[in-house]
Amino acid sequence: MMIMIRAIVRPEKADNVLAALMDAGFPAVTKYSVTGRGKQRGIKIGEVTYDEIPKTMLMSVIKKSDRDFAIDTIMDAARSGKKGAFGDGKIFVTDVEDVYTISSGIKEDKATAEETA
Repeated sequence: MMIMIRAIVRPEKADNVLAALMDAGFPAVTKYSVTGRGKQRGIKIGEVTYDEIPKTMLMSVIKKSDRDFAIDTIMDAARSGKKGAFGDGKIFVTDVEDVYTISSGIKEDKATAEETA
């Protein structure tokens, strides 16, 4: 079984997370620049409220058995300081039902998908 991990992190932490994932054996990552807000509802600086804050989303599909190790790797690399801070981000984990290779049109079976993850 495969899972997809989507981590939304501070942009200045994205390179740390990418390097940590590479070192941990998870080189396949898609990176997006995104904006959004969390529970803090943006940031107010003086009279100006910034409703949407720049973040980076990192997406990777991995073996389910690697789930906890990959999540710990991301959290360690993305956290601000030892205890973390508001705005450090979120990690979302979902099951991956099917995987297709676009160039060949082949639906990968469980064994093939786990080999290429």
